[in-house]
Amino acid sequence: MHILLIEDDLDLGQALLSALRLESFSVQWLRRAADAPPLLDDPACSAMLLDLGLPDGSGLDLLRRWRAAQSRTPILLITARGALDERLDGLDAGADDYLVKPFEIPELLARLRAVLRRTAAQAGEAWQFGALTVLPRRMQAQLSGQLLDLTPREFQLLLALAEGGGEVVDKATLAQRLEPLGEALDTGALQVHLSNLRRKIGPERVGTLRGVGYWLESI
Repeated sequence: MHILLIEDDLDLGQALLSALRLESFSVQWLRRAADAPPLLDDPACSAMLLDLGLPDGSGLDLLRRWRAAQSRTPILLITARGALDERLDGLDAGADDYLVKPFEIPELLARLRAVLRRTAAQAGEAWQFGALTVLPRRMQAQLSGQLLDLTPREFQLLLALAEGGGEVVDKATLAQRLEPLGEALDTGALQVHLSNLRRKIGPERVGTLRGVGYWLESI
């Protein structure tokens, strides 16, 4: 897979370049807004890592231009701007995820893999996990062909687990997905929604890594 990296910081850019190559990604590294492509029309580009604070322009302006041109390339923002309104601006402009500096590179790689899985999965109408079918565009789920009666938060929790593709999704990510404006729920509230979801889809379909998170079983 090919990643386009737009980041002006030399140390961070070099660290990301090395880490991505170790993960078997090919990478093109650019450092200025002026060097960015006018359109994201390269089908070989799997995703982009985009810094908002470029020396000659705004990464947010680039993002808006690409989305206005109907580009669907997944874009993960990396920036020092961590205020809630700034995060929401980036997401509303079309970013697929948002990571605030300073961050640990393993977290960035995990988020990148999640964005790539989610994008690949959303290309299809139905996601299948054994007898469980998730229909993201319809906001529905079925078990053995029967429509499940899920609350909006239960469906969002199921969707977040499904996007994990069978890998562990950490508690913080799950909690954040359930709360408007990106403010995470507390652990107790998350456990309540998870318990209700397990009751409806079968407890054996949600695996647990104690103290870390959960995954969706294909059974």
